[in-house]
Amino acid sequence: MSKANSKTSSSTERPTDSGPSGSIGPRPGRGRPDCPVCGGLGYVRRDLPVDHPDFGRVTPCTCVEEIDRGRQTERLQRLSRLDQLRHYSFQSFQPHGRIGLGATQQASLEQAFNQARAFASAPNGWLVLSGGYGCGKTHLAAAIANQAVDSGVPTLYLTVPDLLDWLRATYDDESSTFEARFEEIRAVRLLVLDDFGSHSATPWAQEKVFQIINHRYVSRLPTVITTNVDLDEVDGRIRSRLADPELVTRVHIHAPDYRQPTLDSSQSDLSTLAHHERQTFGTFSLREEGGLTAEEVRNLKGALETAHHFAEDPRGWLVLLGAYASGKTHLAAAIANYRNSAGHQVLFVEVPDLLDHLRATFSPSSNARYDRRFDEIRSAQLLVLDDLGTQNMTPWVREKLYQLFNYRYNAELPTVITTSDELEEIDARIQTRMLDSRLCRVYAITAPAFVGGKRPPRAHAAAEKRRASRSR
Repeated sequence: MSKANSKTSSSTERPTDSGPSGSIGPRPGRGRPDCPVCGGLGYVRRDLPVDHPDFGRVTPCTCVEEIDRGRQTERLQRLSRLDQLRHYSFQSFQPHGRIGLGATQQASLEQAFNQARAFASAPNGWLVLSGGYGCGKTHLAAAIANQAVDSGVPTLYLTVPDLLDWLRATYDDESSTFEARFEEIRAVRLLVLDDFGSHSATPWAQEKVFQIINHRYVSRLPTVITTNVDLDEVDGRIRSRLADPELVTRVHIHAPDYRQPTLDSSQSDLSTLAHHERQTFGTFSLREEGGLTAEEVRNLKGALETAHHFAEDPRGWLVLLGAYASGKTHLAAAIANYRNSAGHQVLFVEVPDLLDHLRATFSPSSNARYDRRFDEIRSAQLLVLDDLGTQNMTPWVREKLYQLFNYRYNAELPTVITTSDELEEIDARIQTRMLDSRLCRVYAITAPAFVGGKRPPRAHAAAEKRRASRSR
C-alpha cells in the first residue's frame, strides 16, 4: 500500500521477522523515529505505474541517507583525527607570513592561501602544495579538509605514513578487510594526503600509494597533496600524474619554517649561506684606517659598488678575483644574503663542498641521486660559487666543473664566482666563458688580506698588481 498524491511513500505495515522462539515480531526500523516520510521504517515506495520496472520496490528514505552520511563523516573524522586539527583554518592562517619575509616569499604564501581557499570552496581537480618544513602546507591542507567536512563533503585526511599503517593494520583486524579499507581510501569524495614522500619506499608501499593515486587520477576525484620533496624524487608513474596541468594545480611555498623563523628552510641543504649571515653590505669594511693606499681603498669601494649593483639586478656573471681574505667571500655572501632576504632562491656553496656533495651521491646509503643533485646546482636561480681553484683538479672534477659552467653560460643564469687563482690558471674552457664581456664582469680586488685591521706583509704584491691590470 502507498500514500496517495506523493512521489514517495512508506509501507503502512512493518515487516516482521521470526523471533528467537519462533514467534513473529516487528523488525526494528532504520529510519529516524520522527521522520515524517517513513515514520521510522527507513524505506519508502515510490508512486509508479504498475508496468514500471521499479513498481513496488522499496528504496532508502532520505533520513536513512542522512544517518549514513553522518556515520560516514564521524568515521572519517575519527580516522583523520581532524578534531586535533580544528584550529587549522583559513581564518587562523597568516597569508603574509611573519614580519621580515621577502616579496617572493610573501607572494608564494599568498598564492598558496588563495589557491587553497578556492579549492575548499569548490573541490575539483588536484592541489599539490610543496615547500620546506613549517612553511604552512599542513595548515592549508587541514583548513581545506575542515571546511569540506563543515560543508558535508565526505573527507579523509591522512599523512601518507599513517595511511600505510592503517592499511597494514587490517591484516590483524577481524572487523575490517584490507579490500574494504583500501576502497574506502581511494574512493572517498575528497582525499587529503599530507607529508607525501616521507613514507618508506618498500615495493609494497610504493605499489599501494600508486594504486590510490592512479585510481583517483583516472576517476578525477578531488585530491590534495602536500610534500617537501622535489617532483624528481617521486616515483615516475606518480610524477607523470602530478605533472598533468589539466588536472593538477601545483604551488610551491618559498617561506621559511614558521616555527623557527630564523632558520631559512627554503635554503637547499647544499647551501652554506647560514654560516655567512653576518656578511652583508653593511658590515663590509673599506679599511680606510687600515693602512691601505688611496688606490686600494678606491678599489675596495669599486668592488663594493659592483657587488651591490649585481645584487639589485643579478644578470650574467660576476667574477671576483683577489688574494685570500681580501673580501671576495664577504661580498659574494652579501650578494647572496641580499637576494635571499628579498625572498629569492640562492644557492651559496664552496666549490670543494659542492664536489663532495656530488661524490656523496655515489654512496649506497645516499638518499640523493646524482642527476638530481647536479641539476639542482646547475639550474639554481642564483648560484654563488666560492673558492674556485682550491679543489683537487682530477679529470672527473675538471669535467664536472666544465659541464656546470657551460650549462649556466648557455642559459645565461646569474652566477657569482670567487677565486684566488689567476685567470690563466683556470681551465681554458671555463676561462673563455669568463672572458666574454657580453655576459661576464671580472673585478680584481687589489687590496691585501684583511688581518685584524692591519696591513699584512706585501708577499703578494706582484700578484695584486697583475690583477689590478685586468680589473674592468
